[in-house]
Amino acid sequence: MSQSVEEVDSQDIAQETPAEDVFNAPSVHHNELLSGASYTHHAPLPTSITSDSSRECVLGVDEAGRGPVLGPMVYGVFYLPLEEHKSLLAGKHHFDDSKVLTPIVRSNLMQALCTQGTELYESCGWATRVMSARDISSAMLKPVGLYNLNAQAMDATIDLIKEVFAQGVNVKEIYVDTIGKADVYQRKLEKIFPTTMITVTPKADSLYPCVSAASVCAKVTRDAALEACYHSTRLLNVQAEAPKAIADAWGSGYPSDARAITWLKENMDPLFGWGNECRFSWSTAKNMLETKGKGIQVDWPEVNDDEQARRMTDFYITARPEEMDQDDPEDELTSWYGKPVSASVF
Repeated sequence: MSQSVEEVDSQDIAQETPAEDVFNAPSVHHNELLSGASYTHHAPLPTSITSDSSRECVLGVDEAGRGPVLGPMVYGVFYLPLEEHKSLLAGKHHFDDSKVLTPIVRSNLMQALCTQGTELYESCGWATRVMSARDISSAMLKPVGLYNLNAQAMDATIDLIKEVFAQGVNVKEIYVDTIGKADVYQRKLEKIFPTTMITVTPKADSLYPCVSAASVCAKVTRDAALEACYHSTRLLNVQAEAPKAIADAWGSGYPSDARAITWLKENMDPLFGWGNECRFSWSTAKNMLETKGKGIQVDWPEVNDDEQARRMTDFYITARPEEMDQDDPEDELTSWYGKPVSASVF
């Protein structure tokens, strides 16, 4: 994990911290979340689209929680009829980049999106992909075939868009807040969705209302997920009678948030580190375990290359009876398939 992604000193920590009573969005699936699994949530298709499947729509994509050491990263997509794009989102409801909106405003907008009978509920659809800290880290720490964060993010974006199309939504325009080089990302998406006008650009969440709305969906989902994870660990600590470890919340989960670092230090198991809520691939966690903390050092036995170099065909070679050691299980394997016979038998 590059340090530049983890260091977010310029972030306003207060803006990144969940609201005290954050809306418990339906996109927070508690069983999957607390088990460490990644999952996808789709809101019901709005009546504005189900009543006319040919209606042309615009779709925005954004994420939340790319840099934190604690909690999931969430990708969101948001779509609605083209003619309502700016008038409904920017004009009436003042959607903006979720980092600019206060936590309580974000939470209230998300609640309106999820409340039947509201204009937003009837006109807009959305979906989220919750990428768990466990899955992010395991992919990034693979010894072979590294699956970096950008690749994971792109795949989440592509899958979400494909799933919206699969529901019969007539998406004509897509706007994406970029990761990496915008032109490279845009060309990749254009190959996958050739009939759709696609724009990939930095700061798309402040330029296009549908991206701003996707940002809100992703951010509130992460806020609520972060709170759910924290309260789960807090309950475990209460049951274990560890009052010191539950003194303060972990805040925004960013490495630059003192509350998150304090929580990590006070809740680190010397052997296992932390639970599914932590991204072990972040240098913040690795350094705390390996150098700055009190992690137990483990010396793994060296693997004998000769023992690992056996080929499958080695088990097909038949030894002569006088050469076989009846007490050797490997000799039993070599004769398990029987002895070769000549063609004359057939």
